[in-house]
Amino acid sequence: MKIKSVRSIIAVALGIITIIFTVSIINSKDMKTVQTSGVAVNESSDLSNKKIGWGIKRNDTHSQPDLGANNKQLIDKYNGIAIGNSEEKIVYLTFDEGYEAGYTSKILDTLKENEVKATFFITAHYVNSQPDLVKRMIDEGHIIGNHTVNHYSMPDLTDDKIKSEIQDLHTAVYNKFGYEMKYLRPPMGEYSERTLSKIQSLGYTTVMWSFAYDDWDEKKQDREDYAKQKILGNTHNGAVILLHGNSKDNANTLDYCIKEIKKSGYEFKSLDEFKR
Repeated sequence: MKIKSVRSIIAVALGIITIIFTVSIINSKDMKTVQTSGVAVNESSDLSNKKIGWGIKRNDTHSQPDLGANNKQLIDKYNGIAIGNSEEKIVYLTFDEGYEAGYTSKILDTLKENEVKATFFITAHYVNSQPDLVKRMIDEGHIIGNHTVNHYSMPDLTDDKIKSEIQDLHTAVYNKFGYEMKYLRPPMGEYSERTLSKIQSLGYTTVMWSFAYDDWDEKKQDREDYAKQKILGNTHNGAVILLHGNSKDNANTLDYCIKEIKKSGYEFKSLDEFKR
C-alpha cells in the first residue's frame, strides 16, 4: 500500500473520531440526568426537576388562601390555573375521578338540578371502566380533564413518558367520544418546573386548586357535618374547589353546599370562563 493511501485512511479515521467526540459533548450538555425517588430521569432542558407538592395555607375569613410564593410564581409563569380573580365572587368546581365508587351518578344529578357545570379529571382506568358516565359528563356540558393514564407522579417520569401518559389518554378520549381535552391536573398535585413546561408544550393548561380536604379517603366517610364545614368554611373569591368523586360525603352534601354557596352570593362558572 502506498504511503499516500495510508495517510488518507488515517485522516478519514481521525475525522470520524472527531465527529463522534463532538456529538458526545453536545449531547452531554443538552441532556442532564436527575435522580428522583430513586429513578434516573433524563431531563431534556435546564429547567429544575425538583419535585414540589402543592400546598395551601388556609384561613377562616373567606379571603383567598396563601398558595405559597414559589407555587404561584411557577403556575403563573406557565399560564396554569390555581386561583381566580380576588375581586369577583366566582368559584370553579372540579372533581378528580381515578376510579368509580358508585357516587358519580348522584353527583351529576345534583349538578344538573342546580345548573352547575364542573370539570372532571379522569384517568385511563375511568375511561375504560365507566364510558357511560364519561359520555354523560360530556353530554351534560361538563369539562373532561386529563389526569394521565396511570396517575404517576410526573417528576418521576422522563419527558417521553410524560408525553405518552398525557397523549395516550387524550387519544383514547377523542377516539371514544370525539372530545378533545385541554386541562390537566398533575396526579397527587406533584410537579416540577420541567413538568409544567412539558405539559404546556403539549397544548395543555395545568390546573391546581385553592381548596381541597381529606375527602378522598374512603375510610374517613360518614362525616357529613365535617364535609359541609370544610367546604363552606373555605369558600372564597376565585376558589378552584377540588373534590373527589369517590367520596360518599361529597355526594350526600353537594346539593346543600352548592345552594349555600349560591346563597352567599357566589356564582359557579366553568374553567372555560376562568378569570385571573
